[in-house]
Formats: sequence, structure tokens, C-alpha cells
Amino acid sequence: MSLAPRLDLRQTQSLVMTPQLQQAIRLLALSNIEVETYLAEEIAKNPLLETGGDDDGAPDREADTPESRDEPASADELLMTGEGSGEAGLDVDLGAESFHHDSAADGIGGLDGGLGMAATGSGGVGEDGPDLDAFAESDISLADHLLAQAGTAVDGADMFIAAHLIDQIDETGYLTVPLLDIANRLGVALARVEAVLATIQTFDPTGVGARTLAECLTLQAKEADRYDPCMAALIDNLDLVARGDLARLKRICGVDDEDMADMIRELRDYDPKPGCRFGGERVAAVVPDVFVARRKDGWAVEINNATLPRVLVNRAYYAELSTGKQDKASKSWLTDCLASANWLVKALDQRQRTIIKVASEIVKQQEAFFLKGVAHLKPMTLKQVADAIEMHESTVSRVTSNKYLSCARGLFELKYFFTSAIQSADGGEAVSANAVKNALKALIAAEDPKKILSDDTLVAMLREQGFDIARRTVAKYREAMGIGSSVQRRRQKALEGVSG
Repeated sequence: MSLAPRLDLRQTQSLVMTPQLQQAIRLLALSNIEVETYLAEEIAKNPLLETGGDDDGAPDREADTPESRDEPASADELLMTGEGSGEAGLDVDLGAESFHHDSAADGIGGLDGGLGMAATGSGGVGEDGPDLDAFAESDISLADHLLAQAGTAVDGADMFIAAHLIDQIDETGYLTVPLLDIANRLGVALARVEAVLATIQTFDPTGVGARTLAECLTLQAKEADRYDPCMAALIDNLDLVARGDLARLKRICGVDDEDMADMIRELRDYDPKPGCRFGGERVAAVVPDVFVARRKDGWAVEINNATLPRVLVNRAYYAELSTGKQDKASKSWLTDCLASANWLVKALDQRQRTIIKVASEIVKQQEAFFLKGVAHLKPMTLKQVADAIEMHESTVSRVTSNKYLSCARGLFELKYFFTSAIQSADGGEAVSANAVKNALKALIAAEDPKKILSDDTLVAMLREQGFDIARRTVAKYREAMGIGSSVQRRRQKALEGVSG
């Protein structure tokens, strides 16, 4: 064996993450709203890209007719090969009843129009006209609301202290920093800070600026002129109220059953989080990415095009730039822009095709849910869908991330339809965990206030319905849905009975 240096030639295969491949993977995981933002950035960088309007047949645009389209590769093939620099479109017409997204008028006869959701997303206008709420001014924040009142109640150095205190009040209306720390930080006397806080606690909403729940309720009781020694004793013993210890509360407050019922009713009317009615930002509504509707011959699945602009390659502009004098760097840059634009158009079209394919398979496997409700939701995994549509499991995972499906039963995240299996008690077909949760919630909602169901009783009742489930699983599902234990529910029912 020779120890001398030498050169060897080896041939190996490896997957290279090209920029185009990374772009295609990223597009799959984005929602329609996120894709819209991404496209705006790409159009700003690439002069050959532009959004399409109603001029689908314009001669200076990339040809997009059924005759000029090539049969596309599968989504996995597109991602794995990194190809897609050709100019043939990947769009396909699966029939106006099932899938079409080649015209701005699709919202009129498409699923979004059929479901009455044509105004969903950006740029859409429904049958009832534009959403006037979208033009409404955002709600004023709690801090701005308090500062406006402080401007008329305090002045000078006290206004500076008030502004600092208001800045330390959280979104629920509570002061989160000790007054001594604020006094030391500002270099003023503690009594002066307390006096300014007392002024803030007179502001609207009543109870704002409190440091504890008891103080918040006390401020509201004083405002309602209901803060007598009995109410003060009740507020000082909120732990007994939470436990439902009515007998001890009556002894401490020195009242009878009727007075205790009135006091608890009054206490329940107070707002424990007075600041939550304000907000500086409008809560954004969830926009569906896919529409599903029932048709005579089955189910129709369609992309929500109201939130997804159509992107075109401006070939006329490319031809104009190509005819001029160019150096080598400019010619290379223009070629790269064209290749990038062609790839983006194809990747977007393949993304829509893949989403439709995955959503259609979900509807096929969960048809019982769409027809009869959540009780008929079947256990389903990503692998089941991936095997059915001959794609990789990771592709299905990306497609179902951050995307929502709208149907006659409501708006659901695509991940909602993938649930674990619970074995049937009678040895039949396994059922979805969501179906078990729904049945559990229905049993607790219908329980007799005088006979609260324990977890063991719930297990027995669920087994009678065909759900083979352990007691610890019932407790886990109950806690996940925010439902208290039998002891907590018994106390809550007792308080509701007293205050009612």
C-alpha cells in the first residue's frame, strides 16, 4: 500500500438546497395572507413581476391557456428536483364546479361567493357591500384613556407621577409595580405617589389602578355605594367565596341567607379586569385559505383567491430591456430576473395545486364530519393523507400549517382534522379524540347541579357511548377544555344557585 499523496475522483449524490427549492418549501408553509406579503416584496425586487388584473388574454403577458399548459410534476418532484425554469404554466382547469382561479370574477360564482364570504380577505367585497367596520378607527388604548383623564385632574409634577403610574398599569387595569419602588425611582415622597394613585383610582373604568383583586372590587363597591361593613367582610374573604363556604361567610359577615344572596349577586356584577374593555389594536379576523362546499355530485374545494393576487411575468418589458445595449453583468442580471419570475409563478401555482390536493383528501377522509358534525370526526394522521395523495409526510405538514378551511360548519384550522385515535369500547372502529372531548363536554353541560358527575362516573357514561377511555384521560381532556373538577363544579353551581 502506497503512502504517497494522490488524487482520487469520486462520484456521489446529494440534495442541494438551492434558493428555488428553499423558496418553494417556504411558500408551502405560508398562509394566503403571508404569501400576499411575500409577493409584494418579490415584486418590489423583480421588475419583470407584476400582479395580474382582468386582462388575462393580454399578448404581452405569459401565455396561460389550457392548450399551452404542460402537465405538472407532483409537488414532491418539484421540490426535490429544484427544476422549474421553463416557461410553461402549471395551472389546470378542473372544471368550474370544482376548481378555477383564473379570473377576478371567480369570487362571484365560486365557493367564496356561494358561501357568502366573498368579502373575506383583502380586496374582496361581499353582496352587502364593503365592510364599514374595516374603516372604523381603532379602539383607544387604556393608557391613552387614563392619560386623557389625568390631563384634567392633575397638573405639574403630579402629572409626571401620574403618567409614570399609568405606564405601570397592565392591560387588565392593575398596577404591577410597588408604590415604594416608584417613589424611589422618581425621588418623591411615598405619600405623594399614594395621593396621585388615589386620584387615578377615581378614573373610568371603575377599579382601574388597583393592586389586588380585593382592592379592585372595593373601588367598584364604593362607586356603587354598596361598601358597608358586611360587603367589606365579604371582599376580605374572597378565598371563602371561591370555596363556596357560605355558612362561614354568613357568620363572618353577620347576615342571613337573603342578604348573602344579594351580596354575592352584587359581587358577581363587578368587573375583575376593568382594563380589558380597552385595547389599542383591532383584533385581526382569521381569513380562510380554502373553501369547501357541498355540491350535487360531491364536494367542491377552492382556494380563497381574494387574499392571493395573481402574479404575471411582463414579457414585453423583458423584450424591451433585452433589445437595448447591455454589458455582461446587466444581461446576466436580466436573465436571472426572468428565471426567478418564471420559477415563482410556477411555485405559486404548484402551491395552490398541492393545497387543493391535500384539502380534498382531508374532506374525503373526514366526510362524516362535514355531513354530521364533530362527533363523527375520525382519527387521522399526516401519513395517511401523504400515502393517499402520494406525497411526503413533511409536505403535508407544511401545507396544513397556519391554514384554515371554511365550510358550512364553520372555520377550522387544517391541523384540527388530524387527531389521535381512541379505541372503541365495543371493539369497533377507533374514534377521534376530538369526538371524545365533544361527548365529554356535552355530558358535563347536561349534569344535574344537585348531582355533579365525578370522573369515574364520566368514564362509565362514555363507555356506554362506545368510548373506551381511562379516568386519567378524562381528567386530562377536562382540564384541557378548562372544565373544573367535580368539587369545583359543585361549588360553582352552589354559588350560582345562591346568587340566582
